[in-house]
Amino acid sequence: MQKIDIAIGSDHLGYRLKEYILQSFDESKYSITDYGCSNEDISDYPDFASLVCKAIQNKQATKGILICGSGAGMGIAANKYKDIRATVAHDLYTAKQCVQHDDVNVLCLGSKVVTEKQALSLVNEFLRAEFQSEERYLRRRDKIISLEKSD
Repeated sequence: MQKIDIAIGSDHLGYRLKEYILQSFDESKYSITDYGCSNEDISDYPDFASLVCKAIQNKQATKGILICGSGAGMGIAANKYKDIRATVAHDLYTAKQCVQHDDVNVLCLGSKVVTEKQALSLVNEFLRAEFQSEERYLRRRDKIISLEKSD
């Protein structure tokens, strides 16, 4: 089985949760690259969202994980990038369904919203999920992709 390449990044509020996730990762299934931040000094989430999204665009990673206080800021920043479909998920249904129906490739988490244990469950659900390429999901994804090309 080939390892899935994952890009992960956080701002200062997500730093501790990111480090916990990194320490808990199953290295037999995933290859994970940390794009920062590297400490709890105040930092700007768009900088790290950019690094993770560019890694996905450049095919250095298949999926991404972004963490800030709520997950919202990271999601907003990530969705500015072509070919990135990011969402915040704080429950297992959303973490799975967003991939199955919407082909989401970046999971955004809020360190002030979920516990470490919850975060691991969400990440695992997100990474195990696969896009269901039924006609209706393909049609909807294609409509989303076409929005990137509109003015």
